[in-house]
Amino acid sequence: MQINRRLFGLGLLGLGLSACSRAVPGSVSTSTPSGLPADLRPQPNAAYDAWVAAFRGRAAAQGISQSTLDAAFRGTGYLPGVVTRDRNQTEFKRSLEDYLAIATSDERVQKGRTAFARHRGTLTALQDRYGVDAKIICAIWGLESFYGERRGEVPVISATSTLAFDGRRGRFFEQQLIAALRIIQSGDIPASRMTGSWAGAMGHTQFIPTSFLQFAVDYTGDGRRDIWSDDPSDALASAAAYLQRNGWQRGVSWGSESPSGSLQPQPGGPRFATTANFRVIKRYNNSDAYAIGVGHLADRIGGAGPLRTPFPPDANGLTKADRIALQQRLTARGFDTQGADGVIGSNTETAIRAYQASRGLPVTGTPSQALLQSLR
Repeated sequence: MQINRRLFGLGLLGLGLSACSRAVPGSVSTSTPSGLPADLRPQPNAAYDAWVAAFRGRAAAQGISQSTLDAAFRGTGYLPGVVTRDRNQTEFKRSLEDYLAIATSDERVQKGRTAFARHRGTLTALQDRYGVDAKIICAIWGLESFYGERRGEVPVISATSTLAFDGRRGRFFEQQLIAALRIIQSGDIPASRMTGSWAGAMGHTQFIPTSFLQFAVDYTGDGRRDIWSDDPSDALASAAAYLQRNGWQRGVSWGSESPSGSLQPQPGGPRFATTANFRVIKRYNNSDAYAIGVGHLADRIGGAGPLRTPFPPDANGLTKADRIALQQRLTARGFDTQGADGVIGSNTETAIRAYQASRGLPVTGTPSQALLQSLR
């Protein structure tokens, strides 16, 4: 079964306006992160400017002050890159095996164990307060932002207003934009610091603005629900509160790998026996693969080993070990796959094409047993 792969943070993821008061169309405020690609920086767009001018009236009617609108839209603008990424999401499809190779990679597991040890006191206190397994909270943090390393640098007002203007999911993103403005107006975060992913997911735990308004927690007691801070306490507490308020059962696991389990997302692969808490994790991201990824990563953070049951060969007849060997052999021949994790992505496909071209073979970019054998 194929699943839509959610980018972590930036990518398993893991980047208002009156005509007289906003910055010049296409200008970038001094708070715009310098490392963003060109298509995630404001570009001139007269139709977008007109949309924002009309939106300001709708926002004001919903209680957003003019001072909030002026501050929020200062230096913002149309971001063509978020539209491109929104329309191309369906291209990110992975098998469960590939998803778990990314979600529970050796690096993510090791960083998770380190992060858990560093924040054990906070995570344990949250488990006591909300009843949510501390390892589950840590695993969500790991999937959403790589333990805070990939929180996103795209200005949320620009991203959500661009997607609202684009119209494919206009109503949804206008709701997110209004919610983001309420967050600014409440004093939780200045507009200049409100950054996130290209789709407006924010902070360590990648809350969308409406979820923030419903579930975010001021755990540190400083008067602000700051999920963007280098201190992840508010964000981790917010994730725990989210799960608790969506029905998390204290003392119950998410599930486990089990030969008698009924959930088998990939035929021939591992089977899973799950609990009601598995379904609660899906309230965070409605995907079986995501929930299995969170649960298995939590287990690995706690010291468990990899899944016991191997996945069968893929559609090209290659096992994970075969795919790793293919990547290693290509790289050794000078066709760098940028790593050997057994996941065939764009870097590996590019390397395959280059190798095929160098040998006078049909250039397909597709891995196969024959290709693997030719690299011996």
